[in-house]
Amino acid sequence: MEGAVRTLLLASTVCLLPELAAAEPQCAIPAAPARPAVLAGSPPPTRPVGAEIEPPRPATIGQDPALPPVLRHVAGAGAQLTEMGSFHGLRSVVARNGQQFMLLQIVPDGSAAVAGIISELTPAQLLAAAPGQTKELGSAHGLRGIFVSNGRQFQVFYVTPDGERVIPGAMWDAAGKNVTRDQVTPISGAIATVEIGPVATGVPVDAAPPLAVSALATVQGATSGLTGDPAAPKLWMFIDPMCSFSAGAMRQLQPLIEAKRLQVAVIPISILDHENRGRSTASALSMLSQPADQMVPAWAGGRLDTPASPEAPARLAANKAASEAIGLRGTPTFIWRKADGSEGRSEGMPADLNALVASIRR
Repeated sequence: MEGAVRTLLLASTVCLLPELAAAEPQCAIPAAPARPAVLAGSPPPTRPVGAEIEPPRPATIGQDPALPPVLRHVAGAGAQLTEMGSFHGLRSVVARNGQQFMLLQIVPDGSAAVAGIISELTPAQLLAAAPGQTKELGSAHGLRGIFVSNGRQFQVFYVTPDGERVIPGAMWDAAGKNVTRDQVTPISGAIATVEIGPVATGVPVDAAPPLAVSALATVQGATSGLTGDPAAPKLWMFIDPMCSFSAGAMRQLQPLIEAKRLQVAVIPISILDHENRGRSTASALSMLSQPADQMVPAWAGGRLDTPASPEAPARLAANKAASEAIGLRGTPTFIWRKADGSEGRSEGMPADLNALVASIRR
């Protein structure tokens, strides 16, 4: 029984790992840190405090044309792939993009991957641990899916091909489609909250959950830096100044801005202080101390060492409140008014920028 409890604790922790990377790539807002569980009678750690764990020496996968489709898609998004071996009928690969990484379990035919770690829990143990809280999702790409509710939260588990273990995580196919989202959408009250980065090509706007507040009204009240022709269609963009995916998105938008096809309102927030020792907040404060037309050039030029103005902390707090009000899950996130007057939203860079521009009301 103790082993099952330990495994369940592991599974509940692992379910947060896909948030290390986010939609088409996106820096994710970190979950609140959990207190480590200590089981009675557990032996003390044998590794000395402060000692570093020696990393394994896995093999790096190159740009091999023989890669399965889902790995070709991930590699094409700029991720470095590292082979970890095969476990319970699944090929395990680490995908890394900068300082963000995720562990992918590749389905046998290579058409999809589950982002997560294979747990020690068996399907029978999972069902016994949550009686009355599970729902069968059927099979997707050859893997049985199990939906497990836990209060207002949920986790999807996928059963390994040998039927011996489960993986808490989200499944994506070789086209970047969030298979898990599609599986849980018919379940009343379920919203797919796990988004992973290099595998996706942008979360479709229409797939975003219904908003409790008007995102457009909220972003219009935020403090933003403006770049581009005021007569061009306007796009609001939440960024963390230290988020590499935010910077990459801005570089992709720059040709549209220079061609006067788009005006972008950049809204600085800070979500990565836990990774960079507070540099996100310092950089956001520096941006928010600049005039609106100087924020983006300062960010793009790496000139974020300006001391914070007296007004900057309040501006950052207001921007953070705006991001929370619209349920922001990571940066970059885009908001715009569509041609029919409704609100457009994309978590991560949309795959088709021309279609994005065409969809914005002029």
